[in-house]
Amino acid sequence: MKWPDGCNYSGDFHDGLEDGFGIYLIPGISSDGFNCYKCHWKCGVMQGYGICEYEDDTTYNGYFKNNLRNGFGTLRGTEMRNHPFKYTGHWENNIKSGYGIWDDPNRGQRYIGMWQDDFRHGQGIVVTQSGLCYQGTFISGKMMGSGILLSEDNTIYEGEFTEELVLNGKGKLTFPNGFTLEGTFSNQWGDNLQASGILSTCRKEEDLKTAEKIQLDLSELPMEERWQGIYRPFQEFILHGCQAEMEESYLGFHTHSRKELRKSQDYLFCHRTNADAVDTAENIVGELSKLNLLEDMKHYLETAFESTQNPLGKLLKTLTLAFQATYSGVGANKHLLTMAKEEVLFHAEKITEFIKILHMGLQTDESHLCEPSDSRKREEFNSYTLVLPLILPRFHPELYMMYMLYHEKEDALYWQGIIHLGLLPDTQLLEFLEVQKHLWPLQDLTLTVNQRYSLVRDECFLSAIECFQKISTTVDPELKMITFMKTYDEIEKTVARVLEKEYKLPMDDLLPLLVYVVSRAKIQHLGAELHFIRDMMDPCHEGGLHDFMLTALESCYLHLQKEEIRNSCIGE
Repeated sequence: MKWPDGCNYSGDFHDGLEDGFGIYLIPGISSDGFNCYKCHWKCGVMQGYGICEYEDDTTYNGYFKNNLRNGFGTLRGTEMRNHPFKYTGHWENNIKSGYGIWDDPNRGQRYIGMWQDDFRHGQGIVVTQSGLCYQGTFISGKMMGSGILLSEDNTIYEGEFTEELVLNGKGKLTFPNGFTLEGTFSNQWGDNLQASGILSTCRKEEDLKTAEKIQLDLSELPMEERWQGIYRPFQEFILHGCQAEMEESYLGFHTHSRKELRKSQDYLFCHRTNADAVDTAENIVGELSKLNLLEDMKHYLETAFESTQNPLGKLLKTLTLAFQATYSGVGANKHLLTMAKEEVLFHAEKITEFIKILHMGLQTDESHLCEPSDSRKREEFNSYTLVLPLILPRFHPELYMMYMLYHEKEDALYWQGIIHLGLLPDTQLLEFLEVQKHLWPLQDLTLTVNQRYSLVRDECFLSAIECFQKISTTVDPELKMITFMKTYDEIEKTVARVLEKEYKLPMDDLLPLLVYVVSRAKIQHLGAELHFIRDMMDPCHEGGLHDFMLTALESCYLHLQKEEIRNSCIGE
């Protein structure tokens, strides 16, 4: 339908009003410009998910209510604008309100926190391209009152702020060497910072470690309240039985690009890729309620999370976009690791709750949600075993980057030890690590003509080394732990072959052999790997064999950082 003023609509109607999916073009100020609304409509207004491309090259992807941005959405200004930006978060009647992420590429800053009336307002964090982190309270767009600043070199400022991240008033500055300066401060952080106060040269080792590892968070905003705009539409959709009339409104759609529409405005038509879908979301989700075995559910979820036609796939995709908007690029900061880790674990737990509802046939009364009666199955049916391994690949790049940054110093020391021990032949390394000589697999060493045992390298415990190296081939914490256990088994098999009998290694014999295997495996960023596994491991393993093995590997990691390992005399 086309109007005299140039407005053009193509899509579904009901009782003479736009109702269903449709594309609306409204002429812009310039002669060839227009605003394009590709949305779901209800009774003549935009309602549900939509994509809007505006004349000024600003785009919005998200949810609408009564023609206004409402709920979760992303507004992006391109580089064609004088001031490009990106906002990912919550909206209320076209106004940024609630939790949201603001990217300012020109200033190299990202704001993570609360909004009110289109302003940063409430608790928030600012991270910058130069590595600075600010945390404090924002009022009408400006950081005011007490707050904290963390610099890339681990200098900490705790004190008063005013306006645009300007230090102003009483505060305390803690330098990387442990010295502190307490007094009054003014101006922005950097070379122009002015301060007067008392300098203290007393230093405490524990304070230095705290400065390196300090974590920022938004304690005033519980995790369950941060992404309500993402979870609420999904929850409404499944609690209404995934009804067909709600499907398009929630799942969204793909349409012609704005450039294609520009070429043929007079012959505008709708095109929906999900029109070719073989089944409805109601039937797709309904399959889950028929599954009883854990492995069958995992297989179903693996497919569901990859499908744009499945509500679970749409939910995970949206959560992934929000996570990337927060923690990729400028947001990849070691001081945000705890916040990112808790967010991933929360998503796994929340999605598991929804799956339990869907599995029970869309019952809304949680009192009817019965987990498997068998205790073993009940342990398996949790977020760590059912959902986390499947969604971790989506969040892993950004999350693991922060683990690497957080453990960068320890991993550097560990790597020095690895390089140093790598210069030693097998027998010399076994001797240096005080491995009992009767456990040495000398028969595995292949000697060439005129070669001695003392010159052979990288042949002892080769099967265990190759097994341990596989921990980097998966992001699943459970599979990593299985790899650890297989490594332990390979060590024991080698020892049993040497001794020609079954032999259970006591801890005094196991640790030196583990250090040998770890040093020869040369896993980069092992500290990040071990802490990632520890944080993401199913709590049911605590105190068990997996926990024991992980603790043993953590001891090996710490041992390889010791100065006597890194600086030992090879020739002696």
